[in-house]
Amino acid sequence: MIKTDICDLLGIEYPIFQGGMAWLGTAELAAAVSEGGGLGIIGAGHMPPDVFRNEIHKLKERTSKPFGCNIMLMSPFVKEVMQVVLEERVPVITTGAGNPSTYVPALKEIGTKVIPVVASVLLAKRLLRGGIDAVVAEGTESGGHVGEITTMCLIPQIADAVNVPVIAAGGIADGRGAAAAFALGASAVQMGSRFVLSEECIAHPNYKEAVLKAKDRSTVMTGLTTGHPVRILENLLSHQYQELEFSGAPKEKLEELGAGALRKAAIEGDVKNGSVMIGQISGMLQDVKPCAQIIKDIMSETETVIGGLQKIIK
Repeated sequence: MIKTDICDLLGIEYPIFQGGMAWLGTAELAAAVSEGGGLGIIGAGHMPPDVFRNEIHKLKERTSKPFGCNIMLMSPFVKEVMQVVLEERVPVITTGAGNPSTYVPALKEIGTKVIPVVASVLLAKRLLRGGIDAVVAEGTESGGHVGEITTMCLIPQIADAVNVPVIAAGGIADGRGAAAAFALGASAVQMGSRFVLSEECIAHPNYKEAVLKAKDRSTVMTGLTTGHPVRILENLLSHQYQELEFSGAPKEKLEELGAGALRKAAIEGDVKNGSVMIGQISGMLQDVKPCAQIIKDIMSETETVIGGLQKIIK
């Protein structure tokens, strides 16, 4: 069985994180991943604090194993949400869209591990000074909000630049990707798209079906001109957005078109006019399985791949 330093740090069985996806990173999904031996993560997104607390309570009813919460630092409720993290003694938080250093001292007092998501070496080094425990290095292949550097290029550079464990994210959905991430210097992998196609994920059946039909070139990036690019499946919304974006439409018009688009697709099932956030790896996703089976299969395949490489390289 593959174990790394991140397993010891967090008390998890396997070095697999579930991505903290807004609307889809629910208590049900996170608990199932944690029960399966990985680190399940509630995606706080823009949740009000009472809703966020309720998700934590639901998760705790389903598992006693370690779990995490992904905190969007640009959320209008971030201060209140962080207070909930402290009061509920959340074991692990991952953070995005900002610098968590303001909150680190209080989090450290209760033993919470702080793991920011980064898309560049510069940001990883800057956040390291704040006392973080690890970093999620996320390549542009990911779904949702993305950076510009590919996973293959980003992971080894960040692994060389920091002295904390690195969790690789972006374009990883099977044992081949996990083995590659470990070879690049990662201590764990984080997957979002793969867990969208799990039985425990609440994504609308239309959303899952759209992902199952995806090919290698089915995703596009919107918001390139805004400085906040987002990877989604190509659909009517993406065409409308890109037409507006590259015709010089004001930022307010783009925000109006994108408002509520993720919920429209993920929860309501409108995969034509909603935002189907998913990674480039979606083209190789072919089935929906329980989280525990996904984790078991990936770890088994990772061991097989690593063993196979030893036979290939003479």
